Amino acid sequence: MPAPTSSDHLHLPAPLAADPVVAWAAGQLTDAVAARGGRLGSGTEPGPEDLLRLELDESPDEAYRVEADGGAAVLRAGGGRGFAYALTELAAQVRAGADLRTAVRDTVGTAEEPAVPVRGIVRSFSSVDEDLGWFHDRGFWAEYLDWLAVSRFNRFHLALGMQYNYGADPHGATDNYLCFAYPFLLEVPGWDVRAEGVDAGERARNLASLQHIAAETRRRGMSFQLGLWNHAYDYGRDSVHRYPITGLTPETHADYSAAALGQLLEAVPEVEGLTFRVHYEGGIHDFQHEVFWDKVFAAASSSGRPLEIDMHAKGVDQALLDAVAKPGLRPVLSAKYWAEHMGLPYHQTSIRPQEAAKPIPPGHEMRGITEFSRRFTRYGYGDFLAEDRSVDLMFRVWPGTQKLLLWGDPAIASGYGRLSTFAGSRGVDFCEPLFFKGRKGSGRKGGRDPYADPALQLGGREWRKHAYTYLLWGRMLHNPDTRPEVWQRFLRAEYGDLATSVEEALSPLSRVLPLVTVVHGVGGSNNGNWPEMYVNLPLSQDVDPAHYAHDTVAPPVWGTVSPFDPTMFYGIDEFVADLAGGTQSGRYTPLEVAGWLQRMVDDAAPALGAVRTAAEGSPDDVTLRRTLVDLEVLSRLGAFFAGKFRAATAYAAWQESRDPGHLVQALDDYALAREAYAGIPTVVAGVYVDDLRFGPESSEHGHWSTRVAGIDADVAALRAELEAAGGGDVDARPVAAPARFVGGSLRHEAPAAFVRGEDLVLRLDAAAEEGLADVTLHYRHVDQSQAFRSAKASQDERGFSASVPADYTATTYPLMYFFETVHRDGRRGVHPGFGPELSEQPYVVVHSTAHGDRGIPDAPAA
Repeated sequence: MPAPTSSDHLHLPAPLAADPVVAWAAGQLTDAVAARGGRLGSGTEPGPEDLLRLELDESPDEAYRVEADGGAAVLRAGGGRGFAYALTELAAQVRAGADLRTAVRDTVGTAEEPAVPVRGIVRSFSSVDEDLGWFHDRGFWAEYLDWLAVSRFNRFHLALGMQYNYGADPHGATDNYLCFAYPFLLEVPGWDVRAEGVDAGERARNLASLQHIAAETRRRGMSFQLGLWNHAYDYGRDSVHRYPITGLTPETHADYSAAALGQLLEAVPEVEGLTFRVHYEGGIHDFQHEVFWDKVFAAASSSGRPLEIDMHAKGVDQALLDAVAKPGLRPVLSAKYWAEHMGLPYHQTSIRPQEAAKPIPPGHEMRGITEFSRRFTRYGYGDFLAEDRSVDLMFRVWPGTQKLLLWGDPAIASGYGRLSTFAGSRGVDFCEPLFFKGRKGSGRKGGRDPYADPALQLGGREWRKHAYTYLLWGRMLHNPDTRPEVWQRFLRAEYGDLATSVEEALSPLSRVLPLVTVVHGVGGSNNGNWPEMYVNLPLSQDVDPAHYAHDTVAPPVWGTVSPFDPTMFYGIDEFVADLAGGTQSGRYTPLEVAGWLQRMVDDAAPALGAVRTAAEGSPDDVTLRRTLVDLEVLSRLGAFFAGKFRAATAYAAWQESRDPGHLVQALDDYALAREAYAGIPTVVAGVYVDDLRFGPESSEHGHWSTRVAGIDADVAALRAELEAAGGGDVDARPVAAPARFVGGSLRHEAPAAFVRGEDLVLRLDAAAEEGLADVTLHYRHVDQSQAFRSAKASQDERGFSASVPADYTATTYPLMYFFETVHRDGRRGVHPGFGPELSEQPYVVVHSTAHGDRGIPDAPAA
């Protein structure tokens, strides 16, 4: 770096210098310059030596722009966050090797504002044995919160009590530390409520740490959201609580909770929002739940400051919405993005059939609303997105899909940045990597680190392995068109000359598990479905399906499983039946999914080979070793699921036709899938611990090596079936599926809005030579409790048109729609459908003119 000059100076007007967020960000830039041997001065008065001047303007808090002004650059923003984003971006450029003056000059002309108002990370306290260390570690919080803020998250959500599901877990609770949080943090005057084994000193230390976390979050320009996910003080069943809660009865429960919440809000003034799980799994029965919550919400309202009340959307009814309507409270519903998993960036076109509402049977009052009358709210946005809604909605990406392995795909992250504001939603919380580690009493003292190899262990800083994931999520939520240099400079710092290879291998492989999640909807709960360490669901009914039986249709085998989006994707058995009957629709088929998965593996292969070769020559590069292992596992998972989809399709064809050639094909495909999965234990031998514990259930812990036996049992059952059919000498016969109709000349111009109560005419045009023979419009309200409707399109000289009738547009909901297309040769497709990166929304959403400029809600205040 050139020697520092008097021009390396930052002008901070006094009001901005006093802003703790701006001061923190300026410190980041000063430290970055100092680390490269330079010096950056600052002052509150402007001068000719200024390199960069900060000026407050009327922009939104998170927006900023950099403009030239004579010999200096001027950074203008509407608040601390905007200044912080610009200053920390300069700091990142300097750390990557840029001269400060060059970085400032190159930033002139930049203007950014957030695409997604709420960009959150959720961290769960799940185990007293594995989490108490980081909870009290001031050094951890400094590094971790710095990285979240630099990655442009604007909300940090600390979740307490999220790890247990009252009334749904097959057993009670053991490790209940901070689950019913109040007695672990406070002594409430007038109440003799205690957590046994937690004395006054420990309570005070816990509260001090919570206060520190909240204050440090705010200092970095992020809002602090406290998740109080559990209000059960006794989990019942066979619970043996390590820290029994004493001094409460059902009659005093609500009053104590209200008093304790009021005291907690007074003790931690930086809390800007509270997240509550308000259905029965949060400890309060569905029947008359509003009685309890009315008292708790009243305590929040009495705090004297504005508070967001984020209610987990599952099971929310009008009684709860009425209870939360109190002065000073801003209610928000937080829906699951893709059940309790991470899927593709778009939102389900429809929910699984088993999520439909049902009558409440007698004796089910505890869970009647959640599991029956409003069952459709369990795993999506439900009916909460009406244009005239009084309560905002946001999403939460749950951790069922992937907890452990590296994840990093700019295309998918960008898709989340474009689609997390679906139908005017406020944004998204991401449950971070290693979420629920050690939950439900499965934790071990010092056992948070997943690595067995001491050289690979992260010494209490496990989050650093996933820094790239945080960076992509945060920056792409802020700006889906973020420059590639932002993440590529990080990769260069981590991997040097291998940066491009790591990116090119990790990007396609990071699409594998989200795609599998969407198409193989075997379980909505993160407790019972872990694609990353998949417990085999059999093809054959002769093999015990184990724990999968409770959340998929009978019989629980691969062929019967519904996708999480059954409107856009075929289930396996229904695809084969339609194919045999000549009634195939335009839905994406399991064979197409298998092809996509194999393409992801193949696209990554050259770059993965380069990483493998480099790692063999650099055995002491622990970052590279960790990365290579995870890439190898992801590649094998992609090959496994590709083979399993093919095998399941061939097996369904055998069941449909009784042609043993299909069964031979199923065994051939299954052998390749089995080979891929069975290779994972060799890759991870001695790397990861033998029992990776995210809970006690079979899909919450274990190792890839323990899953292979289930695959072998299924293969053996198919072989026995082939032998019984006498088809041992038959040639394999693959399922021949027709090619998809894409239609390169198809054109649809989506309307800017529709008029309520008037027909909405929608056109799909195509060149005559395209061969488009038939079009059907599929549409519904943006309400997951409803089914799609269809309208046959009529043809004219330009293409096809169909209408959504006036009685259907007379609605308070936005509309969503797509076209099903048929080529004259019989090929079918959907429009708009997916692109090659699977990061798009395959349908169109349109609002009414009455919606007006409701706009995207503001971000939470810092």
